[in-house]
Amino acid sequence: MKKIKQPSVAGTFYTNNQADLKKQIENFASNSKNPYEASTRAVIVPHAGLIYSGQLAYEGISQLDKNIKNLFIFAPAHRIGFEGLGLSSYDLWKTPLGEIEINQNINQELISKFNANFNDNAIQPEHALEIQVPLIQSIFNNIKIVPILIGQESPEIIEQIISEYYVDETNGFIISSDLSHFHPNSEAVQIDNITAQMIENGITDKFSHHQACGATGILGLINFANNNKFSLIRIDMTNSSKATGDNSSVVGYGCWFLYENSKNEFLKKYYSDFILKVCRLSIKSRFEEGEIELKFPQVFNESGASFVTLEKNNRLRGCIGSIIAHRTLIEDIAINAQNAAFNDPRFNPVQKDELEQLDIDVSLLSAPKQIKFTNEDDLLDKITPFKDGIIIKDGNYQAVYLPTVWEQLPDKKAFLNSLKVKAGLREDYFSKTFEAYKFGSTLIKKD
Repeated sequence: MKKIKQPSVAGTFYTNNQADLKKQIENFASNSKNPYEASTRAVIVPHAGLIYSGQLAYEGISQLDKNIKNLFIFAPAHRIGFEGLGLSSYDLWKTPLGEIEINQNINQELISKFNANFNDNAIQPEHALEIQVPLIQSIFNNIKIVPILIGQESPEIIEQIISEYYVDETNGFIISSDLSHFHPNSEAVQIDNITAQMIENGITDKFSHHQACGATGILGLINFANNNKFSLIRIDMTNSSKATGDNSSVVGYGCWFLYENSKNEFLKKYYSDFILKVCRLSIKSRFEEGEIELKFPQVFNESGASFVTLEKNNRLRGCIGSIIAHRTLIEDIAINAQNAAFNDPRFNPVQKDELEQLDIDVSLLSAPKQIKFTNEDDLLDKITPFKDGIIIKDGNYQAVYLPTVWEQLPDKKAFLNSLKVKAGLREDYFSKTFEAYKFGSTLIKKD
């Protein structure tokens, strides 16, 4: 006789009427605006009532690879406090859409390897796990779930579990979490934007439960991404005011998916043509009236740093960019394209009749990391030709070379000396206050 858990929050967090629930989720599918072609095996999704965040949660869960057979759901405990991780002893969970199987074999492994325990008392009233189940049932066939309720536990344990089971491509992971709680809309948007930047840049220091109720699970996934050089790509962000119209006290919602490479490589793979189009349209707009209207996915609302290089007849015609990400990527690309065309002090502004003759390259930069060194020879040893972009700085003197410059200066010593001259220093200059940073660059150009 199989042990079946009856729904706990049907009728409160989602409707207990089967027909209405099916219709609601069908509407989520028809209203889906997620443009990403990439599939994933890990997402962060919200867990409020379906009328508030169901659309966004659907967007995230539908991003998951359809070959997944076991879906781990990590959610924070809201109702009953406890230490460690809580598992469900039931064989099946029931919702108005039917029954879904719990993978008890994996549960037993979690008990033996990660000191988890069955905790039906804490799971029974909890919405943050169950609210995902009707969405999973509507998107997947023949899938088992592994609901894991997080009590007082470290993010490192979550990271270890993800690492343990990620090696099997039939395993997937949902991190169930809302963002900020009960702030005025304008304040909530600011808090959630900071949280988004931390998630998207892999920053865990000072990430708190005030930013996200599922912070432990989010941090576990961020650590996993950092350790594997993966990235978390934004699907969308919103808050409860969109559903209620009440801006006085809102709950924030965000959704991200795990990509098995850097964000810049993701952009190159899926959006190279779009990025080059943005540059050309941005330059062209200076000669035409009217605003540019482009639809673009939320990844372009993440912060980013870029350099735009213009060439005409294989000769440089302008190059300007950002070393540090300080605005959205879409803004950075568009502004740098115009600046390269019209504000590079080395060249006269681009004329309208030159537009069709311009070749455009875009370099997407990773965050610079300081190089620690004892002397110039040590610095040179820590530079990798054709890979590293280099920034040097000493007082008011500063200069940067993109990795593409290695094509003209393949020797490390010549590369560094030329960079010094660009900064206004002598080739043989060195001092105790001399600083150097390196960064990666993903080049996007027309084939």
